[in-house]
Amino acid sequence: MFVAENPDKSLIPVPPKAYLVSFLHPGESPQEALSLLTELGELVGTQGLEVVGSQIARLRHPDPGTILGRGKVQEILDEAKSLGAEVVVTDDVLSPSQQRNWEKMSSLAVIDRQEVILDIFAGRARTREACLQVQLAQMTYELPRLVRKWKHLNRQRGASGGLGGRMQGEQQLELDARRIRLRIQMLKEELSLVRRQRELQRRRRLVKPVPVVAIVGYTNAGKSSLLRSLTQAEVLVEDKLFATLDPTVRRYLLPGGQEVLLADTVGFVRKLPHLLVDAFKSTLEETRLADYILELLDASDPAVLEHHDTTAGVLEEIGVGPKPVIQVLNKWDLVPEAQRQELLSAFPEALPVSVLTGEGMSRMVSRLTEQVKALMPERRYRIPHQEPAVLGQIRKYCFVESEEYQEDGVHLVARVPLNHLERWEQYRQEGLMGGGQ
Repeated sequence: MFVAENPDKSLIPVPPKAYLVSFLHPGESPQEALSLLTELGELVGTQGLEVVGSQIARLRHPDPGTILGRGKVQEILDEAKSLGAEVVVTDDVLSPSQQRNWEKMSSLAVIDRQEVILDIFAGRARTREACLQVQLAQMTYELPRLVRKWKHLNRQRGASGGLGGRMQGEQQLELDARRIRLRIQMLKEELSLVRRQRELQRRRRLVKPVPVVAIVGYTNAGKSSLLRSLTQAEVLVEDKLFATLDPTVRRYLLPGGQEVLLADTVGFVRKLPHLLVDAFKSTLEETRLADYILELLDASDPAVLEHHDTTAGVLEEIGVGPKPVIQVLNKWDLVPEAQRQELLSAFPEALPVSVLTGEGMSRMVSRLTEQVKALMPERRYRIPHQEPAVLGQIRKYCFVESEEYQEDGVHLVARVPLNHLERWEQYRQEGLMGGGQ
């Protein structure tokens, strides 16, 4: 956090003043550039910066040294300084050399969207794995940028990264580079161990196969609110980008008794740094291995179409194959009547709901129940009366369509999860149950 000195020499934290720059690329609409600029403002606001100005710069022929022409860059920096900005934040990722060149032309710190997101993730990660992943991403980002000078700021970038910092002296640069490379190696080794432990936990969970539903969507779409509403889980709910990062998995009982696991994952965002996509592949493993996808969309956001495209792109990037998907248009209570039909036309299969008011929630649960049942083959079983434990497991892990008590046992018709068929067949061979066709 930047600090300001008052007359009696005490130090009072003050929010850093930021000037934002978005680039209008060839073929991109001004509305899209404005949407990205607005989102960048939300990101820096989440990080605690005060926006004092912004502009959209048209990018015709990218300059390898400054991305924009030097004249335009100087114009931007002069305006930022005139508004009292201490840091310039660009929406596009700047290369290390471009970052240094912008800073040489002014006394301002220059950072990009990627560094802001890394900083947010660093402040929000809670589990050991998430903290390690963020540190690894920060170290990887930091390494090629060690030569940056921050003489205008009375602070230094620490080992964990952060907005602002400085590394001075060639000898110090070599020491810092060696230290960061060693830290990267240590983080990779520790992450490898944590991931093996996580995989062991996942395998133990699969011993009792329960369908997994991954709740995915753009950040701040209401995923944590949905999980909390359905399961009464004590999860953080805030109107902020990336309010929660660590995955939360909770059990949920569908109507009819079928148990499923609901996995709330990290929210996606446009221009998500590739460093974080790689770092969080393990965290997003719940999504890749899920049986079903529940995509939550913020229907009240004007950029909802772009948010859907971003979600689809990230899912593809992390290797999520074809899966049954339920689309849900959340915050329907905030959508004006005039825009509702347009949204339903854009997402014809989506279900309009409001997690806040409860509107449409029962229909969503019914759709989820139908989706889960659709991938379960129907089987007929006879459970001897002396095997109540087997009957209890079928009731817990299957959809029981009908159940009838007869002299030779309990006859039932059930829809069985695919990953449970082999287990019931083994019970049948052991004489613990009959039927199976």
